[in-house]
Amino acid sequence: MRHTLAGLIALGFLSAMARQGVAQIATPAPAPTLAAPSASSELKAPSAFSSIADQAERSRALFNEAAKVFTSPRCMNCHPAGDRPTQANDRHPHVPLVTRNESCLTCHTDKNYTLTTDRAAYLSIPGHPRWSVAPIEMAWQGKSIGDMCRQMKDPDRNGGRTLALLHEHVAHDDLVAWGWKPGEGREPAPGSQELLGQLIQAWIDSGAECP
Repeated sequence: MRHTLAGLIALGFLSAMARQGVAQIATPAPAPTLAAPSASSELKAPSAFSSIADQAERSRALFNEAAKVFTSPRCMNCHPAGDRPTQANDRHPHVPLVTRNESCLTCHTDKNYTLTTDRAAYLSIPGHPRWSVAPIEMAWQGKSIGDMCRQMKDPDRNGGRTLALLHEHVAHDDLVAWGWKPGEGREPAPGSQELLGQLIQAWIDSGAECP
């Protein structure tokens, strides 16, 4: 039953895209080709910054490294500046139309769903039990890395988290973990969640300075 429901949701998703004139349904679409890993797709360990003698400078460098994850499409797409999330590596507006205050669970189930049709230009629909758009106070798109850093430190704009809770969220939250297992056809976030957690802890330990 669950598999059938996911299949029906996928077909409904395709139908919605067709109505908006963006799904490639007339002819089978080729499978997306993922870009080869680049320097920005890898994360350095905190030890790579140990040679920076100035603690504040080292702290800023650590956050800049961690920001490779935060600025990846896997994170940015659900932290939009407007009410509509974005999708794919080019961060185009989400199709079908959905806004921040609507439930994402109409199409997104509790886990990634791999399509069994070749009638779409994507290979899977992402999923997680808590799949949703981040609150507007947590919007990242259009902001500098420094502004994102200051936002993440501000309990009024980070979900009421202390720095310790921020680290816990980044390092252990299973929704954050989705970024490294995003489903067929999507490039994962750089590095790993474990390494990101290490970078954020080192950033906190060095004063949590912002670029």
